[in-house]
Amino acid sequence: MSSAVQSPALPKKQPSRAWRSLRRNPSAIIGALIILPIALLAILAPLLPIADPNATSWTAIRLAPNAQYWMGTDEIGRDIFSRMIWGARASLLAGTISVAIALVTGVPLGLLAGYFGGWVDMVISRITEALLAMPFLIMAIALAAFLGPSLTNAMIAIGLSAMPIIIRLTRGQVLAVKAEDYVEGARAVGLNHFEIMSRYILPNIVPPIIVQAALTIATAIIAEASLSFLGLGQQAPAPSWGSMLNTAKNFLSQAPTYALFPGLAIFLVVVGFNLLGDGLRDALDPREH
Repeated sequence: MSSAVQSPALPKKQPSRAWRSLRRNPSAIIGALIILPIALLAILAPLLPIADPNATSWTAIRLAPNAQYWMGTDEIGRDIFSRMIWGARASLLAGTISVAIALVTGVPLGLLAGYFGGWVDMVISRITEALLAMPFLIMAIALAAFLGPSLTNAMIAIGLSAMPIIIRLTRGQVLAVKAEDYVEGARAVGLNHFEIMSRYILPNIVPPIIVQAALTIATAIIAEASLSFLGLGQQAPAPSWGSMLNTAKNFLSQAPTYALFPGLAIFLVVVGFNLLGDGLRDALDPREH
């Protein structure tokens, strides 16, 4: 009598408990309250009744904040408030797309290195260590300079610079998970490597990757602002918080608020993503439940 071979059961997940923990976490709540309004303004920028961010007015140059221009105007009379909202689109897009590039490239490589080991692990790990030896921002600047100044190239440069961190994290998580009994059971019943990695390993390493992604978005936003400040990111006349700071540094004595608003925006968004990442870490950590 033949019997069907059944795959071992996956460990049960408790997303509702993690969600409840996330909602009770002060860091996550504060981070979300900072990020969500800025993200909504950035998404709805084309629909908002605000001035054209590139429209100039030679009669309104470097004005202080007033009833008409809530954040004042820049050196050629453009509305800073409007440019701040449109600049949020560039910064948030750079952060999310850069991290998506890092995840798409880094997770598969880390998965292969951790699962197969041997020469595969050696090659991927040695390359990753070589990349990690170079400071993140220096690598991003070098890649952006090589690819050429544009927001798209800046996102690619930041994503590739963040990739080694994702590879190392994924590899470490895979090494821990592949020794679990349910993975050994899946291997014993004859499942192929792809099924084991996709059904038993990858779903169980997602939580720490999500946490790292949230924290890396904050780093990517700072990197994009740095590249734009250096002229390697968003190009004029399109607004970006980094490029606005680059221009504002020339008018600190005449219009100090010009540098205040983009600098404060970068600070708040970075703090928001860091707080959200800390909250996700606490909520998704099984030791907390």
